[in-house]
Amino acid sequence: MPAANLAGAVPSHLPVLPLKSTVVFPRIFIPLSVGRRRSLTLLDDLPGAERHIAVATQLDETAEEVGFKDVHHIGAMVRVQHMLKLPDGTVQLAVLGLRRIKLVSAMGEEPYLTCRVEMLPETPDSLTPIEREALLRRAITSFQQLVTLSPHLPAELASAAGAIDDPLHLAYYIANHIRLTTEQRQEILEMDSAKAKLERLLGNLSHELEVLELGRKIQSQAEEQMGKAQREYFLREQLKAIQRELGEMDSEHGELSELRERIEKAGLPAEAQREADRELARLERIPSASPESSVIRTYLELIVSLPWNTSTGGEVDVVKARQILDDDHYDLDKVKQRIVEHLAVRRLKQQRGLTERGREPILCFVGPPGVGKTSLGHSIARAMGRKFARASLGGVHDEAEIRGHRRTYIGAMPGRILQAIRRAESNDPVFMLDEVDKIGSDWRGDPSSALLEVLDPEQNKDFRDNYLDVPFDLSKVMFITTANTLETIPAALRDRMEVLHLSGYTEEEKVQIAERFLVPKQLGAHGLRAGEVGVSEDALRLIIRQYTREAGVRNLEREIASVMRRAVAEIAVGKRLRRVVDVKRVRAALGKRRFHDDVAERIDRPGVATGLVWTPTGGEIVFVEAALTPGKGELRLTGQLGDVMKESASAALSYLKDRAADLGIDPSLFEKNDIHVHVPAGAQPKEGPSAGVTVLTAMASILTGRPARDDVAMTGEITLRGKVLPIGGVKEKVLGAHRAGIRRVLLPAHNEADLDDIPADLRKQMELVLVESIDQVLREALTPRAGGRVSPAAAAPVVARSNGAGRSGSGKFSRKSGAGTRARATRRPVKTPRRS
Repeated sequence: MPAANLAGAVPSHLPVLPLKSTVVFPRIFIPLSVGRRRSLTLLDDLPGAERHIAVATQLDETAEEVGFKDVHHIGAMVRVQHMLKLPDGTVQLAVLGLRRIKLVSAMGEEPYLTCRVEMLPETPDSLTPIEREALLRRAITSFQQLVTLSPHLPAELASAAGAIDDPLHLAYYIANHIRLTTEQRQEILEMDSAKAKLERLLGNLSHELEVLELGRKIQSQAEEQMGKAQREYFLREQLKAIQRELGEMDSEHGELSELRERIEKAGLPAEAQREADRELARLERIPSASPESSVIRTYLELIVSLPWNTSTGGEVDVVKARQILDDDHYDLDKVKQRIVEHLAVRRLKQQRGLTERGREPILCFVGPPGVGKTSLGHSIARAMGRKFARASLGGVHDEAEIRGHRRTYIGAMPGRILQAIRRAESNDPVFMLDEVDKIGSDWRGDPSSALLEVLDPEQNKDFRDNYLDVPFDLSKVMFITTANTLETIPAALRDRMEVLHLSGYTEEEKVQIAERFLVPKQLGAHGLRAGEVGVSEDALRLIIRQYTREAGVRNLEREIASVMRRAVAEIAVGKRLRRVVDVKRVRAALGKRRFHDDVAERIDRPGVATGLVWTPTGGEIVFVEAALTPGKGELRLTGQLGDVMKESASAALSYLKDRAADLGIDPSLFEKNDIHVHVPAGAQPKEGPSAGVTVLTAMASILTGRPARDDVAMTGEITLRGKVLPIGGVKEKVLGAHRAGIRRVLLPAHNEADLDDIPADLRKQMELVLVESIDQVLREALTPRAGGRVSPAAAAPVVARSNGAGRSGSGKFSRKSGAGTRARATRRPVKTPRRS
């Protein structure tokens, strides 16, 4: 085997020792372990003097028999410094890397791989002395930091690296000792530039330092937490030992002492005090690491944070309270008067030294959306000088939301009632329970039943939450509930509340509300100053009539906001801002009108009558259509009518058959034709008896050939004797007729007392006709007879069209209890045109 001198001469060919997962760098001393047969044969053939071989890393680390194609062709020429044979047949080598070489070609693979080789010198770097020194310093510093942080690297490596002044030597030294994969080491070896090798290694060093720093930080935090827990444990045990020696084992100390002090200052009732003392004693015996400890602490924190004795003080100012209510809300005189009466009673009792407080009223505001039910609660609290609490019950299905969870598991919590009382920090807030009509029930319980105790003045003084499990006095709380309808509220719950109806607003009221509240509010919401943009009264009326048709003012506020946005957009593009928004600018901002008064278009032939309905969103109109078709005298009803409404239609048909001669109806029409009654908007269920007069009028119109008047709407229940019985929701229905452009309404005479609920300005605009018999209804509702029986054209089926009134909600007919008014003696009909 040709020899190689130390000056760097490389022989033309060398035996090759394949390496697994190892890369040997020049100038680096490294131990190797040899155990394969061909490799042992290679070592046996080495001369005793200069023992030089080539080493190259295998491409596949799992291969046992490798050839020229199975190794990297760039490796190193090494000198075998020491060789030791072990009893198990393997040989331990200590080799020193001399030169980087390239395996050119294979000369033979038996008995071991021999290749032609040539030296592969590194490319010299054109570095200035300063750049060379900076690169060396940076690499040495990073490597020394790595040695400091890495537990598996001895400290001597850092000092040895500091003594190297050759960039190439330093690169091979660092690459040999840091954590790199075999592929990364091979890439370092194959690079021709020492500068490139060091720059690549600096990136690897930076990554390794970040990993080590993060690992040390995590370990430090874990050790700190463990050490803190152990330290606290030892200190606690030492404290117990000291207290035991001093005889003060049961003395109050630390957090428990503070908690006990808070319990004493809370002024708890006797039962709550006993429960708090018992739980505190349990807490002192339980280790702090126990899950039960956190449950008890949370429970005691709730007890001491509840306002057991904290009430809103101060003298009641009735005049100021009324002024606040008037400033915040327009109209709603009944509700305001009820609050003023309650405050007047409280003031009188204060003046006469009666300290015992009466039971707080439980009010229920019932009305369509957007009439101010929720905002009225805020005003009541402000007028009474109390805190305000609110809980929304819409969609609540779990009884535990009201009564709370039992303390049987971690994560239990009190119900919404106690949570709101704690947040209010007062035991007499104004508490609003929103959407009480939308409570559900399922397998988790019935929340409405849980409210029976909360809203009962006789029981809520000892309200017992499942989580608190001690009585809490709710009798000082003024509960206010809101609902859109009373029908879905259970009777037992409804009986505990004083119901105040908030009907829809008239046009004039909406104009006043918009001018006083909505326009100023939207000015501020859109960044406009007061008086910068105004909306004329004509523009407001246009929005109310043509772009909104609702009982409240929620959509009106949205449309005003749209107008304001258009004004802000004009300011943004530099247009000259006009101070007053008129009708023209409203149409430009809102587009085409959305609602039309199309009653006259619907009542264009016999067989169509206009009725009035009550819905949770307010009163509206509905069209009842009747048609004659050849048949056998059957009655067909369509439009998703309920059972009561179907019975009203049957009663109407029976009355018309019985009075056919008096009404000018040919009896043969009943035998040869079927009567089809249809109520449009068939996708919405309809129910209730108050549609009786409308159905009968539509039938009478198609049978007599006399069209119904297009300016009349009607409501009322009928009997087979021809009487018109009272119905409910008079105010809402009249408001609905007014919104639809109708100014003449037929109402049962027994509902005369309900006319006082209709605003005076609305009564001036409407003609309210009181009727008590069907004959009077037909005289008022049908056009005068033009002569002749019903013609085939008039008897043709009426084509159903969509309701131009823009109905919303369930659209069912509704009647409140009228037993009290039915018992009155029958009076003659009273016609009240423009009654004030």
